[in-house]
Amino acid sequence: MQCSSSRASAAICVFAATLLASAPATTVLTISPDANPVIEWNQAFIDALIATATPNSSSQRLGAIVHTAIFDAYNGIERRYAHIHVEPRAPRGASRRAAVIAAAYQTLVSLFPGRKAALDERYALSIASLSDDGEDGGESRVRGLSWGEEVAAAVLAWRATDGFSVQYPPFTGGTAIGQWRPIPPATSMSAQALAFTSMFVLEAEDQFRPPAPRLLGSATYDEDLNTVRALGRQGDSSRSPEQSLLAPFWEGNASVHWNQAANQIARANGLSISDSNRLLAVLNVAMADTAITIWSAKRYYGAIPTEVTWRPATAIWLAETGADLTWRPLVPTPSHPEYPAGHPAQNGAAATVLLDYFDDAQLLELTTGATTRTYDSVTQARADGNNARVWGGMHYPSTVTISDATGAAIARYVNRNRMQPVQPPSR
Repeated sequence: MQCSSSRASAAICVFAATLLASAPATTVLTISPDANPVIEWNQAFIDALIATATPNSSSQRLGAIVHTAIFDAYNGIERRYAHIHVEPRAPRGASRRAAVIAAAYQTLVSLFPGRKAALDERYALSIASLSDDGEDGGESRVRGLSWGEEVAAAVLAWRATDGFSVQYPPFTGGTAIGQWRPIPPATSMSAQALAFTSMFVLEAEDQFRPPAPRLLGSATYDEDLNTVRALGRQGDSSRSPEQSLLAPFWEGNASVHWNQAANQIARANGLSISDSNRLLAVLNVAMADTAITIWSAKRYYGAIPTEVTWRPATAIWLAETGADLTWRPLVPTPSHPEYPAGHPAQNGAAATVLLDYFDDAQLLELTTGATTRTYDSVTQARADGNNARVWGGMHYPSTVTISDATGAAIARYVNRNRMQPVQPPSR
């Protein structure tokens, strides 16, 4: 970065140099001047989720916070779309790239304080990569950084009181036939606060609430139970070896998988900063509102004794005929009601967003831990992710189908009703 005599520019240079000097000597991170900052900082979000092993139930909300700040910061200068939370009032001449960098950095440092060193390094490199587009001695950068920080602070303050951090009385379901109850050693519903978290863009938690689950004794329930009994058990299963590998892979973090997919597709298709900004905002906001919708429905139906929300393991152990106390699921069962299903809803939401933007044929490299799987189709990744819930013994097929459709409906609503153009794109 070329430093001028301007006080503002000099301050930026000193700060960047200080951060770079304190970075580990073995660093290999580089950011080119023409890099897309939205995509680069989306990668920082993905890296943070992986490094901190953030639970899936927390991740979608975090992604929406980060990309709401990035979107409103960039859009506050470009003013191409309707804003999500912060009205576009950026100072004239502010750098769009600087605004993205500041908004992303401030939100990520706040949400992932343990990643501060890595984020400081990326921030310094991002600042150093900025050119003096306005030839104004760095004033454009200073205005952009200040605006990005302002937007990040407003978004973080907004979500600090969204209900996610509130402690609620433990929820244990009930003992009625078909009703969810914790599977030991769990004693209550996990991540219950998500059920009471306020939406990002939807009007209410029940706006897209799925219908009640299938009834006990129905043909659908009998088929569901028989299918997961055969496919989902640890041993002596009718799964193929490949299905046995896919089940634990797709137990991985949905926000990691689908942000990886979107990030890679955006790079491969050369998306502009503006277009990638909207894509990643729609993706993460849709996934967050899907997560809240699903958890709200889990809590709602789980409290009704007549609704079938118990997990396959519980159903098989307590079956009136054919009970099997030796049956165990391939993937450990999470401690929240079976209906509706979180991961399939995320798959439906994310895949719908990507398919609204791109052709189905895309090269994707997704990771869970040290395992990488390559896909050449968004639809195939979605199908494997959904089927994996049955192969893992955690969900019934009808739940998977309904949950995927719920996520898809939310994604379509977000994409077609929010962040809409307010003026023609600048040429």
